[in-house]
Amino acid sequence: MAMTLRLNDEENARLDALAAAEGRSKQEVLRLALADRWARLNKEEQLTEVLGRVLPRYRGLLDRMGPA
Repeated sequence: MAMTLRLNDEENARLDALAAAEGRSKQEVLRLALADRWARLNKEEQLTEVLGRVLPRYRGLLDRMGPA
């Protein structure tokens, strides 16, 4: 699906510089940035889910150990 992305002059200059520095197209830089952000979001959600299961299980032990 095609889309239009509107950037201000400063954002466009940054994207140009980043694309040139990486030897990539502006489109590729934006697609990689989206993939990176998506991966980070998924990691955060997975960590939250795991901690929600693990922390209650070991709460007593963690309390006995005290603060780090």
